[in-house]
Amino acid sequence: MAPGSKGNVDGRLSRAAPPAGLSRAARQACLVQTLRDNPFLTDEELAERFRVSVATIRLDRMRLGIPAVRERVRAVAERVHGRVRSLPLREIVGELIDLELGRFGISILQTTPEMAFERTRIVRSQYILAQADSLALAVVDAELAVTSVANVKYKRPVQVGQRLVAKAVVLRHRKDGSPVVLVQTRAGDETVFRGKFVVQALEAGAGGAGREP
Repeated sequence: MAPGSKGNVDGRLSRAAPPAGLSRAARQACLVQTLRDNPFLTDEELAERFRVSVATIRLDRMRLGIPAVRERVRAVAERVHGRVRSLPLREIVGELIDLELGRFGISILQTTPEMAFERTRIVRSQYILAQADSLALAVVDAELAVTSVANVKYKRPVQVGQRLVAKAVVLRHRKDGSPVVLVQTRAGDETVFRGKFVVQALEAGAGGAGREP
């Protein structure tokens, strides 16, 4: 159930909901396909998509031999550890769960009360940006890299407890070789952040700030 090539990145984050009124057999078959496309969905998110209870989803998983989301994420993450070159894993904000250097990456950040304003329980923007920025750096195939330009937009507030799934894709390379990385972050089915980052690979000797992406 591990993610595959870049061609399936968008599929793994697909937002399409299955049709209502499925039989148990049809629902379980659809559940297998849904988790093959996106193994990072929680039982609560699956229950909402299938319009059934969380208990029903858990029972379906048990019958199908599908582990809980924590085990699924851990299994995927173990496959990407060791691939990152540009920064230590501990410096990536969120959990890196998919990566192909020079092409794409995905990370997950579980938001907590410590990340939010106490009165509104809205997650502070720096945590959302830090997840995106560190993911943009992680996808670069270089020993050392820094962000030279960031053009970002916060689409809507994030509440404490929401899980942020960030996807980074290398769009192109500028004339000086610096990659332009697009990062989009979702909470559930909604996009909450979008940013373009110009990343400079220091080992290539690229210096100075670049133009906007």
